[in-house]
Amino acid sequence: MTFGIAPSAAASAPDPVAAAAIPETGEQLTRMLEPSEWSAAEIPLLRNPREVVSGLYARHRPTLATAIVAVLDPEERVRASASFVRRASAVDGWVFRNALLAQLRRVIPHDLRRRTPVRTAVLLYCRDGDARWTQEDGAWMWGLRDACTLHGLRCGAYITLTREGWQVLGEGRGGRRPHAVPAPAPGGRTEASGTGAEEDAGTDGGRRRAPSDGAAPQPSAGGAASQPSAGGAASELSRRVAAR
Repeated sequence: MTFGIAPSAAASAPDPVAAAAIPETGEQLTRMLEPSEWSAAEIPLLRNPREVVSGLYARHRPTLATAIVAVLDPEERVRASASFVRRASAVDGWVFRNALLAQLRRVIPHDLRRRTPVRTAVLLYCRDGDARWTQEDGAWMWGLRDACTLHGLRCGAYITLTREGWQVLGEGRGGRRPHAVPAPAPGGRTEASGTGAEEDAGTDGGRRRAPSDGAAPQPSAGGAASQPSAGGAASELSRRVAAR
């Protein structure tokens, strides 16, 4: 025989304060950091943020909704970096933490055996909108801080890249270049810079280009090679055969 205590009506009733904190849409509570919390975390300042941003942009060429996580050594040299496009629809730091941690584990070993972290992880996120803090930024901050803890790294700067330029959130430092660019249209093609000429398999508007060295044109695919016309004796012989 088992005994138990029946819950009282007051205990089984939902807490009105907790119920008010749950969104009506049923979405999970967002794990994020407010700007004040980020500032209180004493995130180490970058000595040369412009150089870090320019280097990561040149290496990964991010478009909107692209995140770049990079690991810097004490001299702020990039030791490893990875970029990925945000797929999650929910703005939740736990989801972002998992994505960042997966990328860190893929590109560099952890430093969990060290008593004090030596390397620093920074996050550059390319998004739409202006440079002001958003809840999405707060979720990325939460995810970066937690991923660094689980990988034995120091949590470094969180940088946004918008159409207006780049900015280190919590510091106020930024610049106009580089800036965010939209993703290319599906099925679009990239033109060769500076030339404007097509370079796909030696074609030009569906027609095969003649070689520039004066050589004879090549036969088209699937067709017979065009032979030069034989005049003189060959034509006279053909007429005689036809007369017979």
